[in-house]
Amino acid sequence: MHLLSALIAGTLFGLGLAISGMTQPGKVIGFLDVTGAWDPSLAFVMATALAIFGPTYFFVTRRRQKPVVAAAFDLPTKTQITPRLVAGGVVFGAGWGLAGFCPGTAVTSLPTGELSVLAMVGGVFVGILLTWGVQSAVQHEDVPVRADF
Repeated sequence: MHLLSALIAGTLFGLGLAISGMTQPGKVIGFLDVTGAWDPSLAFVMATALAIFGPTYFFVTRRRQKPVVAAAFDLPTKTQITPRLVAGGVVFGAGWGLAGFCPGTAVTSLPTGELSVLAMVGGVFVGILLTWGVQSAVQHEDVPVRADF
């Protein structure tokens, strides 16, 4: 049941991205081009998502002791802004601005088979593997690893 609910949620997310046009890199790049031909449609998509998510999150987490298909809510516990968080945000933002895709829209666009989409998803996986490799190498040294970076 847990996998089925994840599949349904992911499918709805992907459909929402496709219907809103956010799988088109030009839309994202147009949104980021505030000094040129600015396209505000991404702002409307984000505002709509927040308008739906905010009350739903509040209602669900306040009214229910646990989710329907899990033992407990899996909510973030960290509230500190760390160098690792900032670095990740910078890398994510740079990739998003350069490619016009975030990981969600790239995965949603995979069925198109476009080379730019395949390169983006491949780059994400390479980045994940490199990160794991660096973290593993740092943890195997005698140097203590900071948990916040």
